[in-house]
Amino acid sequence: MLDIVRAKQKSMFIKLAFAIIILSFVIGYAMLTSPTGNGDRPNDLAASVNGSKISMEEYRSAYSNIYNLYQNIYRDQFTPALEKQLNLKRQALQQLVDQRLLAQEGEKLGMEVSKKELVDAIAKIPAFQENGVFNKQRYVDVLSYQRLTPDVFEEMQRNDLLVKKVGDYLRGEVSVSDEDIEAEFRKQNEKVNLAFVRFAPALFEDKVEIKEEALKEFFQQNQEQFRIPEKVSIRYILFDPASYVDQVKLEQQDIEKYYRRHLDQFEIPEQVRASHVLIRVARDADKEVRKKKRALAEKILAEAKAGKDFAKLATKYSDDKASVAKGGDLGYFTRGTMVKSFEDAAFALKPGELSDIVTSPFGFHIIKGSGYIEAGVKPLEDVLDEVKQGLRKELARQLAYEKAMDAYNINRKAGDLDAAAKSAGLEISESGLFTRDEPVGTLGSQPELNSAAFTLQQGALARPLNLKQGVILMTLKERQESRLPELAEVRKAVEKAFRRDKSVELAQAAADKLLADLKTAGDLNAAAGAAKLKVEETGDFARSYGDFVPRIGQSADLAKQAFTLTEEKPVADQIFEINGKFIVAVLKKHSTADMAQLDDAKREELRTSLTKKKQDEVYRAKLDELKKKAQIEISPALASLMNEG
Repeated sequence: MLDIVRAKQKSMFIKLAFAIIILSFVIGYAMLTSPTGNGDRPNDLAASVNGSKISMEEYRSAYSNIYNLYQNIYRDQFTPALEKQLNLKRQALQQLVDQRLLAQEGEKLGMEVSKKELVDAIAKIPAFQENGVFNKQRYVDVLSYQRLTPDVFEEMQRNDLLVKKVGDYLRGEVSVSDEDIEAEFRKQNEKVNLAFVRFAPALFEDKVEIKEEALKEFFQQNQEQFRIPEKVSIRYILFDPASYVDQVKLEQQDIEKYYRRHLDQFEIPEQVRASHVLIRVARDADKEVRKKKRALAEKILAEAKAGKDFAKLATKYSDDKASVAKGGDLGYFTRGTMVKSFEDAAFALKPGELSDIVTSPFGFHIIKGSGYIEAGVKPLEDVLDEVKQGLRKELARQLAYEKAMDAYNINRKAGDLDAAAKSAGLEISESGLFTRDEPVGTLGSQPELNSAAFTLQQGALARPLNLKQGVILMTLKERQESRLPELAEVRKAVEKAFRRDKSVELAQAAADKLLADLKTAGDLNAAAGAAKLKVEETGDFARSYGDFVPRIGQSADLAKQAFTLTEEKPVADQIFEINGKFIVAVLKKHSTADMAQLDDAKREELRTSLTKKKQDEVYRAKLDELKKKAQIEISPALASLMNEG
């Protein structure tokens, strides 16, 4: 069975593409729902676009949404280093600026979003649908759960539609000529294969000799690199929602409302139960083999139709080892689980019916239906315990937050956490010292917690924070300012950095020597062999790869020079530093595009993709022009925040 299960895991890039579709919507939400969106207070202003203010609250909301978006995409792979590489702080600002500029351009052009356009767009949002149809009650419930009113949401949607309409207008009409299509075809199909040697500095680190005077000089020149960052510690009390579960009272109307808001959790997908016999056929099997396998499948189908026990036939003939021990039974499965040809045939069967012979990438199947479950939603009475449990947790968290807010409001002027803890009957916990990027003791890594902790002043209570563990009320315990260290404090880190720095020089020198030898010898394998270096190949790649070179990485210079190399002059005339490594490359093979393969269907495909590409280029150019003409000012507070880390 495992052989015919379709892989469900989507690539990271597909997830990212989907996420970006909703990102502008999220930014629009930040713009419209920010409680301090006018940026009137000096410290609240993040930026302004032609006089239209963007508040720090808007920026934080936009950044938080983008952060959570990428965190959900990359999950365990989402590290502070990746966050920095993605430059999320600048992304958040850029999204807000683009939104402002497009909205302003829409006003200048007199563009509007009609009532019908707005209604149609909202009706198409799956979150507001039941069985594929817009449901007003679900619409109201979902917005209520998100603490949004229909008026605010509809204005947010109207703004989003206006921005998209302006974007479509800016893209305009473009033309694609036959020459453009032929050039693109050549770009995609002319290919080269490079042979190369890479020099990784890490492999030279053990050759670096550390001398005390050189180390001291290196430390003095790079002391800022080893600066000890600002650290704080906090005292806090935790309002654990679990402690308030017994105080929660469930009303029938709340139970029904929770159930309606979470219908997606109780959906029953359409399912079918089936058994099968698989006659496996290798993908590269010739016609004669396929003919014999087909004949065997037809024989088995005839026996099944004659009334022979299907389970015994599966046990005797099936090549699916996972299901053969169960008489071919695959159990219940949903759509999207099996390969399409198998799925279509199985879902077309009624219990007890036999399929004709079904062809899949794995061979020939005979399928017997044995059960069917229609798509639907579990009734409330069947999931009542689950609904009550979920509602209790939700209300308990709300109650925990209310208790924390009561303690905050009573003690905020005095900033007295001890009094707040005593009145709430809670113990005070303390964290150790932590930096802006480090986990906060047992509370772990939570960006909103770190951000709030570093804005705390001595003797002040922070507003309650809703964290994974519960709701916390905290105050600052200690702050250690950032400072420059003595060499003895950071000696190991300095030695490591020194080795890394000097190893780069050694790696580059080795690459320079190989290139010089190669220009003399003309044979990469011979020159590399003499130095006991490994020669690798990129494999064929086309101009359409852009700046990406397989097995090497991003390099505009190498990608461009690769297509200028010839059999007469196969050696790239420079060292390429890519991803911290030094590359020496030569031409291995050059393949020209076969223009005979450019048929009408391919021409139309290229015309479509080139049209979109040109429209996007026009859009980006016009948006860049709007930015050049615009007065965009970034506040010192935001500039400082963006330069951190």
